Amino acid sequence: VDFGKYKILGACNPKLAHQALSSEPLIGLLLPCNVVVFEQADGTVTVSIANPNEMFKVVDNPGLKDLAGEVDAKLKRVSAAL
Repeated sequence: VDFGKYKILGACNPKLAHQALSSEPLIGLLLPCNVVVFEQADGTVTVSIANPNEMFKVVDNPGLKDLAGEVDAKLKRVSAAL
């Protein structure tokens, strides 16, 4: 199927992933944090990054809140640099 220019990237920080998995083994279902990059019909490129604060709510483990915030801050810095 011809779908155009579209990439799904997996962004993972091994240290933070280990911390998350140590606190909640089910979080592995949500790792790595996904980033999509695609070209729109007008030629502009869109980069979208999954929000770890929202994704981590799926496992209902309040102990991950601070870690999700740290991951979110790192991903926002990357996004701002683009």
